[in-house]
Formats: sequence, structure tokens, C-alpha cells
Amino acid sequence: MSTRKQPLKGIKVIELANFIAAATTGRFLADLGADVIKIESAKGDPLRYTAPTEGRPLDMYENTTWELENANKRCISLNMKDPAGKEAFFKLLDDADVLITNWRVQALERAGLDYETLKVKYPSLVYALCTGYGEFGPDKDLPGFDFTAFFARGGYLENLRQKSDVPMNVVPGLGDHNVGINLAAGVLAALYHAKLTGEGEKVETSLFESAIFNMGMMIQAAQYPDHGVKYPINIREASNPFNACWRTSEGRYIQTCMPDYNTYFKKFLTALGLTDMVEDERFFPVQNLHENGLGTTVYDRVMSTFEQKSHEEWAQILTEADIPFALAKTWEELLEDDQAWANDCFHKMQYPNGERVLVKHPIKFAEMGPTPYNKGPMIGEHGVEVMKELGYNEDQINEMIENKTLYIWEDK
Repeated sequence: MSTRKQPLKGIKVIELANFIAAATTGRFLADLGADVIKIESAKGDPLRYTAPTEGRPLDMYENTTWELENANKRCISLNMKDPAGKEAFFKLLDDADVLITNWRVQALERAGLDYETLKVKYPSLVYALCTGYGEFGPDKDLPGFDFTAFFARGGYLENLRQKSDVPMNVVPGLGDHNVGINLAAGVLAALYHAKLTGEGEKVETSLFESAIFNMGMMIQAAQYPDHGVKYPINIREASNPFNACWRTSEGRYIQTCMPDYNTYFKKFLTALGLTDMVEDERFFPVQNLHENGLGTTVYDRVMSTFEQKSHEEWAQILTEADIPFALAKTWEELLEDDQAWANDCFHKMQYPNGERVLVKHPIKFAEMGPTPYNKGPMIGEHGVEVMKELGYNEDQINEMIENKTLYIWEDK
């Protein structure tokens, strides 16, 4: 019998959500021992069908994305438009501690599932809402994905592109995972308060709000137009030429990070062998660099120097000089990254077609022990057992299945 500590054991979470962000919150709570019951439609969460977009085979039995977002949960498939399905949903809430949803505000209000309505009947419930653009304002009911509400509206694409080029490519999940963990932090605080006082709470965040927080330093700095360089920029023209990606002799890229140019000036250029620049007062301190307009000169000399050696050679040089750097890695390389494996970033899952590597949540607990990684549930997989827990008998359950109020997926 497992002796693993589960700090949220006994906590019941209802997840009325699809796609990634809200599911990330549910997955985190499930990893901590909460009983997370995911509610889907008969067709299932659209996330079950995104494999072709991600470059994977579409296979209900081997769905690595589904595992990442929904491992360790249970699933029930209810027709929420059927009064009987809605009744079952409310029975689920009767002893629930947390409700997680990413339905749009307008849809929640139409269904009578908004916070103001539910808190009357469930005063101790923690109501966790994940939206695209926030629950207020003219755009509160717009559809929100991380490509749009997070990366585009939140300031990533326009500001982080090279000024002379199109915005960077984005992939699904980056913004969603960020938002999901933010929401989980709020849920845990509200849950602690609810257990102490019996008072529920609404916790909300959105893709848009989280992006603004992430961009906080630069959004604030934008109030000082007479200082620095206005973004978007070409990196060659950045205020600090040391914070850039450098191309190596074999066409790989090494990113360096030296937030204070003056502190690293001598050490970095000496490591690169550019000792003539070290002795030239035009390049130091940074005020002189800016006054002389020589930032592009520093960038060009450093880039030309990096192109003369391989990334392996530079790794040794920069490590010895204690310069913060990292090779820009491919996803294939990350799957074999010794540092990632040493820090338990991955889990090996056995599928009918063989073993696959899955990514784990990045938060570790010293005393809790390893988190199990159970496969994400099939559509409605736990429907019968959950309904029995709610007090439904077999005849009632069979009737709901026949009426398509309750759905259980079967391979056809």
C-alpha cells in the first residue's frame, strides 16, 4: 500500500472545461491527491483531436497531449442540456470543494452556472474561472486561445519579433500552462481560506491578464519613451548587445544573458579574445557605448567571433568564464537532456505501440514522494462509478445511457 503523502486527499474538484489552461489547473490539483472529475460532452474535449496539428498520430489509446493535461483525473460525460444531466451536475457540486471552468462569462450566465448564482446554494465552493480576456470589458466574450489572447494581444508577437521580420512562430500550450498554474495558485489560497472559515471564493485569471503580468517590466518601461530603444527592434540594435543569440560555426545558436553590461564587459570580451575592445574606453561603461553609438559594432564583432567556433567549443569557454549562456535546443534534444532527466522532468509511459516519454509538472515536493502518472481517462470512462457515488442505481444509470444523457465511449 502506498504511503505517498497527498495534501489534497479528500478534496473534490469538478472540472467543467476543455482545451488546456483550465485543465492544467485540474491536473495540478489531481497530482496533489484531489479527486478531479472532468465533465465532457459525448464527443469529448476538442483537445482529444489536436494530434495532427502537433505532428502526432490521432490515436485515442496513445494521446500524449491528453495525458499531459488530464492524467490522474476521472471523467464523466454528461449532456448538460438535458435536465437530467444538469441535475446530475448539481449533485456533483453538492459535496464538491472546487469548480473549475473555462466557459465564457455569457454562457455561464445563460446556464445559471455563474458564480453569483452558484454561491447561494454552495457558499463554501471555490469557483475557479479561466477566461481568454477577463470577465469584464468589451471583449469578455471573445473566444480566447493563447495564440491570440496571450501572444498577440498580450504583447509578445509585436514586441519580440525582429523589427525587419514577421512575428515568431508560436505553439499551443505555452500561454495555457502559464495561466493554468496561476489559477492553481489562486485556488489553493481560496481553498485554504474556505477550509478555515467555510467561506467560498471566486478565483479568476485569463490568458490576457497573465500575459500582461509576464510583460510587466517592459510595459511599465514603455512609459519612458526618451530612454532605451522602442520595441520591436532588430537585436543588433538592442541597448545591451550582450543579451543576444550568437550563431556558431555549424549554424547553431547560443543565447547569452548579462543584464548589466558593465559588470560583464571585461570578462565576456576577454573570454572571446576581444582584448582590444576591453582597452577601448569608447565601449565602456555602457553610457559611453550609447553616446558613441557603438552598440552595433560590439554586436557585429561578437557575432563574427562566435561564428569561428562550434557550440561545443563555446560551451567550454563560456563555462570556464562563468558567463550565463545556453544552447538553443531542439525538442528532440530536450527528450535526451541529462539535466532534464536528472531533475525528473519526464515520465516513461507504456503504450500498445511502445514506450513514450511524457512531460511532468515542474513543481516538486521533497517529502511527498513521486507523483503517479495515470493515463488520462477515456470519454465518460468513470461515468458509472461516479453516478453510483451520487446515489443513482443501475436502472437509473442505464436509462440515462439509453437517453444519451450519460455517455461512455466505446471503440467502434
